[in-house]
Amino acid sequence: MVEKINLLGKSINELEEIIKELGEASFRAKQIFSWLYDKKVNEFNQMTNLSKNLRNKLAKKTTIGKLELIASQESADGTEKYLFELEDGKKIETVYLPVQEGRKSICISTQVGCAMGCNFCATGLQGLSRNLTTGEIVNQILEVERIKETKITNVVLMGMGEPLANYKQVLKALELINHDLGLNIGMRKVTLSTCGLVPEIRRLAEEKLQLTLAISLHAPNNQLRSKMMPVNDRYPIHDLMEACVYYIQQTNRRVTFEYALVAGVNDSRKHAQQLATLLADKLVHVNLIPINKVEKLSYSNPSNKAIKQFKEELDNQGIPVSIRTERGADIDAACGQLQAKED
Repeated sequence: MVEKINLLGKSINELEEIIKELGEASFRAKQIFSWLYDKKVNEFNQMTNLSKNLRNKLAKKTTIGKLELIASQESADGTEKYLFELEDGKKIETVYLPVQEGRKSICISTQVGCAMGCNFCATGLQGLSRNLTTGEIVNQILEVERIKETKITNVVLMGMGEPLANYKQVLKALELINHDLGLNIGMRKVTLSTCGLVPEIRRLAEEKLQLTLAISLHAPNNQLRSKMMPVNDRYPIHDLMEACVYYIQQTNRRVTFEYALVAGVNDSRKHAQQLATLLADKLVHVNLIPINKVEKLSYSNPSNKAIKQFKEELDNQGIPVSIRTERGADIDAACGQLQAKED
């Protein structure tokens, strides 16, 4: 039995090739593209401007990938977490964040699990199963838009997995997210978070995309960062900072540094001073994130006094800094809490 071609995740050019093989005019590709990504249709019989004959051909030779909603939870703050099952039975989590000023954000996954092994993150506990396909990445947005009957305005690639370890599929997904005939979400409304894969940061810089790059730093020196994040053994802070400077030079975009504050580990005034020195005279912004509780991990939140002092030290050193208001922690939907398990 010949496996059907999954249309979801295909570009217009790829759809044109498929349409030609079906003996149809190439302009049909744009129509299908619009049905998939703009109108969010996932059944061929709903593509009403296509002939019945073409719809039958498509149904016979192709398919539209689906995510099955297994479970959902809603936080007291309005955040919603969705557990989706993929077609091979693997599971991922996606988070919807209705925020202020009309923004409707979504935090999407790019891998099933994660291989990075950061010792404060729940996702890494399960290891890496596989990369998500382009269609599976984009489909998280489409499914949540269907569920909520709303238009997503902002996308954060900060769910399960390391986006830059799935570089090809992620970049293709970004094209579909940004395409004016597709999801039509501006690139400046996209944030991509990475734990610091230096070659891929440099590669991304050369794409000159106008997205926001967020670096998960979490420690201001190599000794501490290597304890928290094994990736630092491969790409130590000096190399990471050089790649970030290159990214800023190529894109003229500010880089965000994520810093999860952990009580008694990385939250001292000395750590803040080291961080300020590291980031001095660079086009950056620091997001301080009081650590989120994860079952099986022993880290704990810093005191409000420690958080305030850390921020004040960065302020005094002229480093732009904010304290992130974490959302969805009560349903394990905040940063570092995603595990793709049924609660």
